[in-house]
Amino acid sequence: MMQPPLLIVLLAAGMGVRMRSRRAKVLHHLAGRSLLGHALARAQAAAASQIAVVVAPGMEAVRAEVLAHAPTALMFEQATQAGTADAVLAARGALERHRGDVLVLFADTPLIEAPTLDKLLGALGQGANIAVLGFVADDPTGYGRLILDASGRVVEIREHKEASAAERAETLCNAGAMAFRVPSLAGLLARIRNDNAAQEYYLTDAVALANSEGLIALPVLCSPQEAMGINTREQLAMAEAIFQARARAKAMREGVTLIAPDTVWFSYDTAIGRDVTIEPNVFFGPGVVIAEGAEIGANSHIVGARIGEGARVGPFARLRPGADVGANVHVGNFVELKNASLEAGAKANHLAYIGDARVGAGANIGAGAIFCNYDGFNKHFTDVGKGAFIGSNAALVAPVRIGDGAYVASGSVVSRNVEPDALAIARAAQEQRPGWAAKFRALMHSRKKKP
Repeated sequence: MMQPPLLIVLLAAGMGVRMRSRRAKVLHHLAGRSLLGHALARAQAAAASQIAVVVAPGMEAVRAEVLAHAPTALMFEQATQAGTADAVLAARGALERHRGDVLVLFADTPLIEAPTLDKLLGALGQGANIAVLGFVADDPTGYGRLILDASGRVVEIREHKEASAAERAETLCNAGAMAFRVPSLAGLLARIRNDNAAQEYYLTDAVALANSEGLIALPVLCSPQEAMGINTREQLAMAEAIFQARARAKAMREGVTLIAPDTVWFSYDTAIGRDVTIEPNVFFGPGVVIAEGAEIGANSHIVGARIGEGARVGPFARLRPGADVGANVHVGNFVELKNASLEAGAKANHLAYIGDARVGAGANIGAGAIFCNYDGFNKHFTDVGKGAFIGSNAALVAPVRIGDGAYVASGSVVSRNVEPDALAIARAAQEQRPGWAAKFRALMHSRKKKP
């Protein structure tokens, strides 16, 4: 049976005052991606035929983030903060054109998982006109309560401040997300009143109103973690901890060895092959892909990098965006890579900076080697050929090419191309003065004895 078209209305107009930030709340990051980015990815994964995002006036940065993640999304403005029903009605243009199901999500609840949304939408196919996401809370204070009848249907959602003492004792709480299969959602929401303590138009009041009109509302349960909303930086840190615990468990289930799991930090998109070993205190930013059998040493910081099969990186390595580490490459302690490829079997075992470069297969980069890629205005490229040997403390001043099999002597400053299999020496000739050190020491001692 074909599913009806799905419109997802994503509410992102909250100012996030409690974050105490100049940035909108939904632009704060969780695991390397904004809360809004997480919400949009979730909406796209639900195969929405259209996404409508509701923002507040002046949220230009939020609008730009929407377009960066979902260029075809529609955007609507909630002129005043008059409640969640009013926010959904701000997307009236999309609601009235749409013929199908509607899913309302909140951009500040980034931990809801795809199977949960599938269950929420699935309830519509089982006879519900409204499906309400709920969870059982250890401490329900502050949450709206789902009020069920004897058959298990949701007859009302009571906001905490409006609830009676008996209702506040209930622990089945509203998680926010709701799915609708009603003849006219815009018409239903337009009948909601604001005669409550906050004088707001509550989306949750749609349930009681729908029941009065003979429609059916059913609950769908999720975990308390999934229901967690982000309103403060403390909650953001808690959500990060939850995300990381999920990511670590998933990595280990899929064949990754984490020596000290709690010390490894993943991004939302970290991709790791089987039999990869990750030592303690490793941080992965966005855009990292690691092939099978690689080893990541302790205290490494890796962002926007690809690491090939059997490669060894770290300890104390820094891989910046554009780093491409080939199969069986060694990148050792205190080596930094940026926009540089190291081809199969190449080595840079310690204390080197390699930026804007290609290092050919089997080449060796000695300790203290520096690729001088920036002249104060522009970046320039260095090409090191297959099997080349760059001696310790050498400086390669880009743009420059080191041919296949060439040697660069230790301590050299190379600013011109080096032919294949040649030796480049660019340093002053060594001078030796016999007896100089002894005479110098004697002179210094004699000066110290004088008053």
